[in-house]
Amino acid sequence: MPYPVVHVLFFVFCISAVAVFAAGRSFFRGELSLKGSTNLIFLLSVGSICSLFPDIVVIHSLLVNGNMEHCWAGPIPTHSLLFSLLAVLFGIVSGYAKYRETGRAMYLGLLAEAAFVSHLLLDDISEGGCEYLYPLYEKKISVFSMMDIGFRGTGIFDYLMASFVSVFFVCSIIMMALFALSKYGFELNYKDEK
Repeated sequence: MPYPVVHVLFFVFCISAVAVFAAGRSFFRGELSLKGSTNLIFLLSVGSICSLFPDIVVIHSLLVNGNMEHCWAGPIPTHSLLFSLLAVLFGIVSGYAKYRETGRAMYLGLLAEAAFVSHLLLDDISEGGCEYLYPLYEKKISVFSMMDIGFRGTGIFDYLMASFVSVFFVCSIIMMALFALSKYGFELNYKDEK
């Protein structure tokens, strides 16, 4: 399990890199307004909180049980897409509370999902799998299972398919974040809302 700071930094500088780039570029050109910067800080704060949601149970475990167990919330694994519904709900409620628009709230829910899944991918890389498909499939699945195995041991076709799947999942999460951020004006240039 990477440290919480690693999950937040991965979300901010890898998954949401376009927002950071657009804001930095607009800032140095003198085009970034106070409203635009607070908008960026709000979006990245909600995403950063949601990138830590799979490990949120560690607070309860530490206070009540005195251990660092963080992978289960009762019978539900916290590192699953089922548990990610809490992050989506948090994103939607936060977005609606700030913007009072259903559409913008839904896009913030999508950004929250991208942040949550980025946490799962980092844990998958470091621990060798997560319970992504719980309750449909209760065993751990690793998207990155063959990344440390050479193609001589598995065959070139299996190696290429595993590599393609791994890169596809990372790219799809980045595309989810790009799609959500573009609805807030963050593309290669930040467009201030009128």
